[in-house]
Amino acid sequence: MSHDEVADRLRAAVTAEADAVQPDDSAGLATIRARGRAARRRRRALLAGAGVAAALAVAVTVPRLEPDDERTVTTGGPANDDVTTTDAPAPTAPPTTGPGDGGAGPSTSSAPSPTTAVPTPQPGGSGDSSATTAKPGDSGSATFSAPPLWPFRSATEVDDWRRAYQATGVQPWHLDAETTALGFTTGYLAFAGIDRIVGSDVGATEAWVTVGLATPGGGVSPAAEIHLERFGSGDGAPWEVVGTRDDTLTLETPSYGATVASPLDVGGRITGVDESLRVQVRQLSSPGLLGESCCVPAGGEGTPWAATVAFSGATDPALTVVVSTGGHVADVEVFAITAVRP
Repeated sequence: MSHDEVADRLRAAVTAEADAVQPDDSAGLATIRARGRAARRRRRALLAGAGVAAALAVAVTVPRLEPDDERTVTTGGPANDDVTTTDAPAPTAPPTTGPGDGGAGPSTSSAPSPTTAVPTPQPGGSGDSSATTAKPGDSGSATFSAPPLWPFRSATEVDDWRRAYQATGVQPWHLDAETTALGFTTGYLAFAGIDRIVGSDVGATEAWVTVGLATPGGGVSPAAEIHLERFGSGDGAPWEVVGTRDDTLTLETPSYGATVASPLDVGGRITGVDESLRVQVRQLSSPGLLGESCCVPAGGEGTPWAATVAFSGATDPALTVVVSTGGHVADVEVFAITAVRP
């Protein structure tokens, strides 16, 4: 039943009740008015009740609509249209540009490392071709009086490299004393942790390069002072490692350039605490060791040390005898070398 039908029926009932009231000759005007007011009050009450009933009916049939924090309520058309709900879109983060995105985001650069990356050069390898080309007058046959330890074994190898370098710029690091010293330490001796240049004194034909290792406190500790000489004459002559200048750890026996045989007696002096010495014999043409002796306890202030090492397979014109110690902050912390002939 609609709201209008309910109201019409109520009005009809009230009208019928009013019509049923007959004038009473014995009653005064005040009584008649009182009856009329009572009838009108009942009619208003009935009409008000009908309105409340209609409102309740609407409240039951129409759901309560309250938008919440996560949904957006949209309505289209008249109030009796269907209500459609859609999920609100998630917030979009601002775009970021990173390397390789093709954008123009901010670029960052870190300060250069105090240590330049050093190759582990080997004879016959290929290096950077950016170095200055050797002067035309520097291509004469190389001569060398010291025992050649690394990276060349003979004047013939040096001459071959110089011709190749003048033609193609191959292995320019041979012309840099510091790079050669680090290559000898990290590559040939395989002391990978000793990869810092502590200081250098480079002359026209001779160089002294101190190499070292990083310490836990952020410093650098010297490990050895490597002695290099030009293998040949002129600015185009490459650098060759010939020995070390020793202080904390010395290698005095055998004497430099001596002809030796196996077993070899070695010795020197050391300043340190709880040291453990390792002695090796190497040659450039062999990837492994010719001999090794480990581990010799040592320590004190300029205290003598001695060991014996057996070796075999020596074929190069010069051999490298190396003694090293470590174990406090790194496997190898200090070393010394000497050159001998087999």
